[in-house]
Amino acid sequence: MSPAEAQSRIAELRATVARHDELYYRRARPEITDFDYDRLKEELAGLERLFPEAARAAGGETPTQRVGDDRTEGFVRVKHRQAMTTLDNTYDEAELREFHARLVKALGTEELVYTVEPKIDGVAVSLTYEQGRLVRAVTRGDGEEGDDVTANVRTIRGLPVALKGAPVPAVIEIRGEIYLREEEFRRINQLQEEAGEAPYANPRNLAAGTLKALDAAFVAGRRLEIVCYGLGHCDPEVVDAQTAFRRQLEAWGLPVVAAFWSVRGIDAVWAAIGELDRIRRDFPYGTDGAVVKLDAFAQQRHPKIGYRGMTADGRAEAARKLSPRWACAFKFAPDRAETRVRDITIQVGRTGALTPVAELEPVFLAGTTVKRATLHNADEIARKDVRVGDAVLVEKAGEIIPAVVAVLLEKRPADSAPYAFPRRCPVCHTAAVRGEGEVVWRCPNPHCPEKVRRRIEHFASKGGVDIEGLGEEMVALLLQHGLIRTIPDLYRLTVADLLPLKKSGEVWAANLIAGIEASRTADLWRVVFGLGIPQVGAAAAKDLARTFRSLDALAAATTADLLRIGGFGEKTAAAVVAWFAEPENRTLVSALQAAGVTPTAPAAASSALAGKTFVLTGTLPTLSREEATAKIEAAGGKVSGSVSKKTHYVVAGEEAGSKLEKARTLGVPILDEAGLLALLAGSS
Repeated sequence: MSPAEAQSRIAELRATVARHDELYYRRARPEITDFDYDRLKEELAGLERLFPEAARAAGGETPTQRVGDDRTEGFVRVKHRQAMTTLDNTYDEAELREFHARLVKALGTEELVYTVEPKIDGVAVSLTYEQGRLVRAVTRGDGEEGDDVTANVRTIRGLPVALKGAPVPAVIEIRGEIYLREEEFRRINQLQEEAGEAPYANPRNLAAGTLKALDAAFVAGRRLEIVCYGLGHCDPEVVDAQTAFRRQLEAWGLPVVAAFWSVRGIDAVWAAIGELDRIRRDFPYGTDGAVVKLDAFAQQRHPKIGYRGMTADGRAEAARKLSPRWACAFKFAPDRAETRVRDITIQVGRTGALTPVAELEPVFLAGTTVKRATLHNADEIARKDVRVGDAVLVEKAGEIIPAVVAVLLEKRPADSAPYAFPRRCPVCHTAAVRGEGEVVWRCPNPHCPEKVRRRIEHFASKGGVDIEGLGEEMVALLLQHGLIRTIPDLYRLTVADLLPLKKSGEVWAANLIAGIEASRTADLWRVVFGLGIPQVGAAAAKDLARTFRSLDALAAATTADLLRIGGFGEKTAAAVVAWFAEPENRTLVSALQAAGVTPTAPAAASSALAGKTFVLTGTLPTLSREEATAKIEAAGGKVSGSVSKKTHYVVAGEEAGSKLEKARTLGVPILDEAGLLALLAGSS
C-alpha cells in the first residue's frame, strides 16, 4: 500500500469507526457486531502505526486515541475522580501471550499472578460511595466525565444504598456493569411485539437505552441488574490487590461476577479462559470474553506499566488515559453458524410496518435451533445483498436474537437474483408506502387483516387494557370465526358466542368475558396506549391521561395544548393531533364509548400538584423512591429523572447529589420528605 492509499484508507476508517461509535455509545443501536467493529479499529491502528505521516495528513481526531463517548443530552455531567478507561481487546492466544511477555519484561519476573473473570456484555457505570452511602452513579462518558444516572441506578434491586461492615473508605469509586437477564429481555421484547413494535436487538442495547431514560419510574419497570468488579478512586485505600478487592465487594454486600480465578502464569490464565468458555452460557448475563488483570495493585502502578497514553517511564501523561497496560480482554469469537436462506418473508406489524425475515434451513447455534432471522428492512437487505438461496453466516446477537451477519458470496448459486422488496402488502395487496426520511415500508390500508389482528392484540395486551386470556391465539380464533372485526366488537361478545370455540366447558369462556368486562373501566392511560397512537408509549399515555382526563378532551386537544406537556415535542404532538383527525380513528373512539368503555381517569389533582414535575434525589427517611413516585403520580404530578428549568420541585433526601446542586443553580424549589408529604396532604 502506498502512503497516498494509506492516507485515503485511514480517513475512510476514521469516519466509519466514528459513525459506529455514535451508533453504539450514544444511540445504543449498533449496525455491526463487536467482532467486526474490533477488526475495523484494529486495521486503523495498524495503518496509523505503519504510516504515521499519512495518519497525520488524513486529519481529524482518530478514534484509536480516545474512549468511546456515551454522553447524551438531558443529563448532568460529572467528572470521574479517576479516569474510567476501556480495555484493549484480543481474539488471539498469541496476542494474549505477548501481553504477558511485555509485563514479564517490565517487572523482571515470570511469576505473575493474574485474575480472570467474565467480560460482561453490558453498560459500564461508576458508583461513588461516601462514608459508605451511595451518592452518585455515572456512566463512562468519554472516560473523563460521564452522565449522572443516579436516579435510574437507584431503581436496581440488589444494589445496596449503604455498604455493610468495615472497613469503609471515606470516598470510593466502584466500577460495575449494568445488564438485563435473558428472561427480562424476552419479556420486554414480547411486550414490544404485542404492541406491534420492532423487538430490541440484544440485551446490551436495551440496557443502555433504558439507563438513559429520563423517567426513573419507567426504568424501574425494566428490572436492570448490576455486578461490581473494578476499583477507581479510593481514599483511604483498603485493599492491595484485585483478589482482595473482590472479597471486600462481597463483604460490603455488593453483587459480583459469577466466576473468578486467581492464577499464576500465562498457561494457567489460558486454562481459566477455556473453563470460562465452557460455563459462560449458564450465567444470567451475556458474556463475550474474559478480563485478565495483574492481581497486585503495586504491579499495576509500576512506572513501566500504568496506562496507554502515558510515557514509558510514567512521569508524564497525555491528555487522557486510554487503556491499562496491566489488563486486557480476551474476546470469544462470536457464535456463528452457516446455513442457507430458504425464503424471505414479510411480517406486517400493527402500524403496517413491513419487516423482512429470513427463513433458514434449521441450524443449531448457541444451544438452540435457529430457523428464522430478522433482516430489519429493505435497505439492510440491499446493503448486505441477501438473496433467496444464499449461504449465510448467522450469529446470535447478544447470544439471543438470530441475525444474518454475512453472505458467503463464493457459495452463491449461479442463477440467484437480487431480492426485490415487495411494493405491496403481502396480506391485503395494498401498495406499500415509505415516508420521507424513513427506512420502513408500510401498508397504509387501515382494514388490512393483519394490521387489524395486531391492533386488537395490542389493545388487549398487558401494556394495554390487559384482558386476561385474550392473547394471539384467541384473537386469531375470534377473527377466524367472524366473531369480531374491530376492537369494539370485543365488548359485544357473550359466553354463548365463545362456547363453540373450545371443548373445555364454560369456565374459560366465563373467565374471558369477565376479563373483557373488567377492561371497560381500565385506567385511561391504558386505553390511550392501547389505541396505538404513533409516538405514544406508556409514559406519554400517562401524561396525556393526567392532562386531559377523558378521551373526548384528548380528541379535542390542539398542538399547542400538547406542547404544554413537559417532554412533548412537535413530532409527538403532531402525531396525536393527526391520529384523532382521521375519521376512522374518531369512529373507533365513538364505537368504544358506545360499547360501554368508560376509562377510569387519574385521581383528581389539586392545584398544588396538577401538572407539576418533580425530581427525586438522595435517600428519603421513610419513603422509597417507588413509594414517593406513586404518591406524586396519584396526586396528579409527574416524576422526571433530570432537573431543568421546567422542573417545579426537587425532593432531596440524605446525600443528595448533583441534581440538588443543579436545582439550586436554576432556582428550583427544594423540598425534603416532610415538605413533600405536606404538599401531598394539602392536595387531598
